[in-house]
Amino acid sequence: MIPQTNTRVIKQPWQTALTNAIKDPEELLSQLGLSGKLSAVTNDVIKQFPLRVTQSYINKMRYGDPEDPLLRQVFPLIDENIDADNFVADPVGDHLAITTPGLLQKYQGRALLLTTGACAIHCRYCFRRHFPYGDSNPLASQWQQTRETITNDTSINEVILSGGDPLALSDNKLASLVSDIEKISHIKRLRIHTRLPVVLPERVDKHLLQWMTDSRLHIIMVIHANHGNEIDADVEQALKQLQQAGCQLLNQSVLLKGINDDVDSLVDLSERLADTGVMPYYLHLMDRVAGASHFDVDEKVGITLIEKLRNVLPGYLVPRLVREIQGEASKTSIS
Repeated sequence: MIPQTNTRVIKQPWQTALTNAIKDPEELLSQLGLSGKLSAVTNDVIKQFPLRVTQSYINKMRYGDPEDPLLRQVFPLIDENIDADNFVADPVGDHLAITTPGLLQKYQGRALLLTTGACAIHCRYCFRRHFPYGDSNPLASQWQQTRETITNDTSINEVILSGGDPLALSDNKLASLVSDIEKISHIKRLRIHTRLPVVLPERVDKHLLQWMTDSRLHIIMVIHANHGNEIDADVEQALKQLQQAGCQLLNQSVLLKGINDDVDSLVDLSERLADTGVMPYYLHLMDRVAGASHFDVDEKVGITLIEKLRNVLPGYLVPRLVREIQGEASKTSIS
């Protein structure tokens, strides 16, 4: 999607950390003292959707605990082999929403760019775990077509960078892309959906902060944390630096069985977010993607949890419980 440049780029520390992410299930278990305690899916499944997790994220997992809520989000459990009804490869209709290469248009006034298929970690419940990024990401030569589509549609006032994870791209590529977007006069806001400040906080460095500070666009960053244990001192520092650069910070979570489907976990998450100036935004009922049925939480349970949160938290710290339904004009509020 992003035009190629011939500028030689020196590898930044966060890029080295990204390259060194753990990809072997046995290596991950060994680090946590759990060798032989969990059964992974077969090699062919792992090849289709590999394990990938940063050392920064591993360091926040509880040693010797096979039920650790962070470990369960990334470890390819044998439960992924369950063939569950109504769990499909494209649960939210992304394929039907592609208008030009890499551009999804589902909702009025917004355009979503699939900037990359790369992520710092592979969340096993990811709704795009089967997405054919190789077919949908435009080559550099096709970015002009995508930009023209946005330029010609004056109803669009917000561009959303998604992926994969847009912050997995280098700052040179991101700055070049944002510079092009800034030239489109009717675009007011840039929204960035990213997990990197949470799972690779070293990604928030001076290079990232500089182009954000310089942008004319109102930048909203939607981070993704599901559990309070994901937010440590390094993450707090990264989030505060983003705020100082002018980013408005929101969080979206996914309601996941065995990870955050209890009141105490959700309260702790909202409180930790508030302590860092991040507002809870959405609590998603999980998109029913094939291979993730073991994470699914019944809608009635979600409604009950939200009702209990309202009893113990101020309203602004209670996320909206939503589900994405293919063809609807917006996220569907459940409670």
